Amino acid sequence: MSNHYYSKKPSTPRRRTVISDVIRGIPIELITEPGVFSPKRIDPGTRLLIENLDIPEKGTALDMGCGYGVIGIILAKINPALKVYLIDINKRAIELAKINAKINKVQDRVIVLQGNLYEPVRDKKFNLIASNPPISAGLKIVEKIVEEAKNHLVEKGIIEIVLRKGVNTISSLMEKTYGNVEIVARKSGYKVLKSIKY
Repeated sequence: MSNHYYSKKPSTPRRRTVISDVIRGIPIELITEPGVFSPKRIDPGTRLLIENLDIPEKGTALDMGCGYGVIGIILAKINPALKVYLIDINKRAIELAKINAKINKVQDRVIVLQGNLYEPVRDKKFNLIASNPPISAGLKIVEKIVEEAKNHLVEKGIIEIVLRKGVNTISSLMEKTYGNVEIVARKSGYKVLKSIKY
């Protein structure tokens, strides 16, 4: 099903759209196309996550399943002291995220990588891992994002994810994996879950 956004090479026709928005007081301009997640607007779950992210003062952050780069680019714009990694399996999303990093003048501190989950950063650790995970790819993918994040977080590192489906399952998994979980925000059926690695 190659027209689905959780695929390496979407086959939907290419037609560019420009999104201009403001999140956390930060203006952002993004180029999107069909074949990536939420191509016509910043998805409300993504917005809720960004609005409630616990942003580190310094260090590194990871936008897991970055799509065209909204979360990672906003992080880099909010805090210039952060180095931000963006990962997606979707080649088109990666191309767009690189373009969007340049448009928003954060390409010097944003590293955009194509790959499956944590493969491209297997040796790296982060102060923050943020994700609006591809729930339509199945709960197993979301579970992997949560569980494997533990190996990629520094001590007191944070994972924050936004979900509308599977909240109870993932919340229980975060509690089991990290010994803590908190719902930091909820709106329109979306919930932002946060765990800290101790």
